[in-house]
Amino acid sequence: MIRGILIVSLLMILFGMVEIVTGFTHNFVGISTSTTAIMTYSGATIGAIYSVAGFLTLTMRRWAANAAIVLLVADVIGRIALVATGLYPLNSTENLVGIIGGTSLAVVFAVYIWLRRAVFR
Repeated sequence: MIRGILIVSLLMILFGMVEIVTGFTHNFVGISTSTTAIMTYSGATIGAIYSVAGFLTLTMRRWAANAAIVLLVADVIGRIALVATGLYPLNSTENLVGIIGGTSLAVVFAVYIWLRRAVFR
């Protein structure tokens, strides 16, 4: 069970870092975002939130797992806000798959951590 948490934590850190890079470059494997400054900082912040959630779960502390879940919820809300404001355009299949897949993963990670909360001390 701890192995699963380790894998999820490392994936959150990795995916968060990818979001930070995408926030600054506005492009990642065919996914493109608005090039405005607000998108740069919003995308990077959402990525940082995602990575911090991963680092928190690595501590195996219950308070950290709860905080990670809150951060993952913030990540999901942030992604929805980016789409709603047009900063993350849904003008391509890559963008659509990226936002749906990425948001779904954040939700799955939050649910996984919630379901495994008994292993956190």
